[in-house]
Amino acid sequence: MDKQVQERLLAWIDEHFDEEVGFLQQVVRIPTDTPPGDNAPHAEAVAGMLTQYGWTAEKHAVPEQAVRDYGMESITNLVVRRPYGAGGPTLALNAHGDVVPPGEGWSKPPYGAEIHDGAVYGRATAVSKGDFATYVFAVRALEALGLSLKGALELHFTYDEEFGGLLGPGWLLEQGLTRPDYVIAAGFSYNIVTAHNACLQLEITVQGKAGHGAMPETAVDALQAATRILNAIYGQLPDLKKIKSQVPGIDSPTMLVGRIDGGTNTNVVPGKVVMKMDRRMIPEEDPVAVEAQVRKLVEDAVAGMPGIRLEIRRLLLSHALRPLPGSDKLVASLQRHGRAILGEDIPAQGTPLYADARLYGERGIPAVLYGAGPRTVPESNAKKADEHLQLEDLRKATKVVALTLLDFLADK
Repeated sequence: MDKQVQERLLAWIDEHFDEEVGFLQQVVRIPTDTPPGDNAPHAEAVAGMLTQYGWTAEKHAVPEQAVRDYGMESITNLVVRRPYGAGGPTLALNAHGDVVPPGEGWSKPPYGAEIHDGAVYGRATAVSKGDFATYVFAVRALEALGLSLKGALELHFTYDEEFGGLLGPGWLLEQGLTRPDYVIAAGFSYNIVTAHNACLQLEITVQGKAGHGAMPETAVDALQAATRILNAIYGQLPDLKKIKSQVPGIDSPTMLVGRIDGGTNTNVVPGKVVMKMDRRMIPEEDPVAVEAQVRKLVEDAVAGMPGIRLEIRRLLLSHALRPLPGSDKLVASLQRHGRAILGEDIPAQGTPLYADARLYGERGIPAVLYGAGPRTVPESNAKKADEHLQLEDLRKATKVVALTLLDFLADK
């Protein structure tokens, strides 16, 4: 591509960067805590913000009953379609607007989007409302050049990543509302993610019989049974550490219990305990086989315990993201421009996280993760107190994405 065209593209981003930061601040200041997951108001606000650029955001509301059955309150996914000339590919850019609740320990307001020492602070500044701004302004920069373009761009702003994405990108794809040729999904500036782990989440309900604490022999202690399950789960960790992935950036499977609820009072034998567990699978593992193994592990732990009943409910079974034919083309363009803008080589590798990008991959659509953020998740405090995004990382990622869009869509 002509160097002068590229320089005009980069200059436009620099000239409009204050506007981009302001856009991000607006997006961050509207809470989308999930749970409870009342996220339609955020989508409505973003759709309104996009009208100032002459864009129409299609509002695709997931039926209320489906959302409530899923454990959330409201989901409206947005699709912005920017068609150009015939003969080119359709490239989608996907970021999610739902977030984990802020939690405690913030030194800045979690929804203040305040700027301190060159960084914007707030929940989802790094994951992944930051990429609402990255993608919107990369597309605006491309269109501002007035070039002849071919193909199409789509912006997918979805609201279900924290619960697994099935009512976010999964729903858009299932309903036949989109079928892009390539996808760039929210990520970080200094690496490109081409593969990620699968994830199994189970809810384990242990039913016993409550009884007076002074007469425990009249009860069936659900917590004793739950303790056996916990010991079985954590007893597996040394064996999981021995399993190694061949994908750079991904190590071994992991397993943990992330939440436990149970009992009624200090002086009452617990009659019911509910645990939620998470088992991450490396790309080489078979999710169906792993689920069968985990269920057997849990069942065997309490087998033969009188009066104990067990219910195991799947909350999520997400598949791994693997490179597909065509993803190498995305990687090559992002790496070339990343080297030019960041002044260093950016690797393409796997991550132990799981993300919405897998839902595109499951349908044969090549997808990679790239957007605004630091080198590692911990650097940004993503999902922790004082989450933040360095403004220069936002600027640079916007430039890299815009140049990549130019590669794919310019009518050469």
